[in-house]
Amino acid sequence: MIGKIKKGSGFKGCVNYVLGKEQAALLHADGVLTESRGDIIRSFCTQAGMNPGLKKPVGHIALSYSVVDAPNLTDEKMVQLAQEYMREMKITDTQYIIVRHQDREHPHVHIVFNRIDNNGKTISDRNDMYRNEQVCKKLKAKHGLYFAGGKEQVKQHRLKEPDKSKYEIYTAVKNEIGKSRNWQQLQKRLAEKDITIQFKHKGKSDEIQGISFTKGEYTFKGSEIDRSFSFSKLDGFFGDTGLVTVAEHNGQQVGALVREQAPVRENGGTSLFSGCGGLFSPNPTNEDPYNPYLKKKKKKKRQLKL
Repeated sequence: MIGKIKKGSGFKGCVNYVLGKEQAALLHADGVLTESRGDIIRSFCTQAGMNPGLKKPVGHIALSYSVVDAPNLTDEKMVQLAQEYMREMKITDTQYIIVRHQDREHPHVHIVFNRIDNNGKTISDRNDMYRNEQVCKKLKAKHGLYFAGGKEQVKQHRLKEPDKSKYEIYTAVKNEIGKSRNWQQLQKRLAEKDITIQFKHKGKSDEIQGISFTKGEYTFKGSEIDRSFSFSKLDGFFGDTGLVTVAEHNGQQVGALVREQAPVRENGGTSLFSGCGGLFSPNPTNEDPYNPYLKKKKKKKRQLKL
């Protein structure tokens, strides 16, 4: 179970989106007229007029579930879970609709609610991202919903480029770094899988500040593949020996700078990957890393109101 929260300024666009999808089904509504989309929109707008100072009165939450749970997620169950989620999030005493979509393999519903409640007061969004994560965990445990294992749950046969190459690089680096004593060995092992490493230097100096991986026609920065694949984090895995320049190999320099052989840390593989983040990382709220509701956007830092 994953919740994705958005806020907006116009009910028309949001309502038309959730109800305009093919096979969209309005499962439940509270506090709004439902004869038509226009009636729903007007109902929301009328209540929003009670507090015109709130610039973003539209609340929109997508609740997505694993395909593993699909057989048990009837429309009635989806409504029950959505309403329980709203109560836990303190979204109460206000207008809302619950709409189920069928355009994806995984079951999901959309909740559109009025952030101005029935008394004209604003429903707080303080710490809503954090609360959302905690509520989803709680409901998954309570209702016996599926907990995914992370990147290893990716359905490889369904991946298309460039995600297919990105996943193959992730798997290769994850498998080979624990067997390598230094950068040179890792480069050699990855080259056998048609993956090359490029180091990015700071200006014209010898200082390395980044790394990228190439497979076929696709090149990715290390951090794009996984947050633990930045140069600094991978480099730290090999220990603290000094850097040396690599001699020419077959007429080409194999990687600018690599480390001399250093002992492999006994628990290096575990410590490096247990905290992996990014596209393929284990995430207690993730059912499917390719779930459309999981696409990450850069978030602006904001100060919490105290």
